[in-house]
Amino acid sequence: MATLLRVSSLCRANRASAFKSLLIRPVPCLTQDHHMVQTSQIHTSPNHHAGSKAASMHWTSERALSVALLGLLPAAYLYPGAAMDYSLAAALTLHGHWGLGQVVTDYVHGDAKIKMANTSLFALSALTFAGLCYFNYHDVGICKAVSMLWSL
Repeated sequence: MATLLRVSSLCRANRASAFKSLLIRPVPCLTQDHHMVQTSQIHTSPNHHAGSKAASMHWTSERALSVALLGLLPAAYLYPGAAMDYSLAAALTLHGHWGLGQVVTDYVHGDAKIKMANTSLFALSALTFAGLCYFNYHDVGICKAVSMLWSL
């Protein structure tokens, strides 16, 4: 006989504090005595933007930048120049920053580790943008460099 029990009904005292950061999903178990309860624990990421419009705007901005990059890359090939080089530097850096930010959100846990990872991410993004701008100003630029690589 299959039975489905809720863990929260077994632990009446301090329910809220015991399972604050974990989702407990009961799993059906096939036992005769109904004393064995198996649970699955899923760690969740903190929800920084719960109920705010900021998360929705950020998601929309990420998608808009991705779509803009789809048009910016062929345009950079067809119309190379300084404005296109700096636009690519900004767009690619922001795209990479947001992408790695999601990796940090998904895989880094613990307050100190999250702060260190975010600080490192900001430093990496700033260094990337500065390096691309330096390359654009003091060398041939991103568009010309890519076309030189393709001509090999």
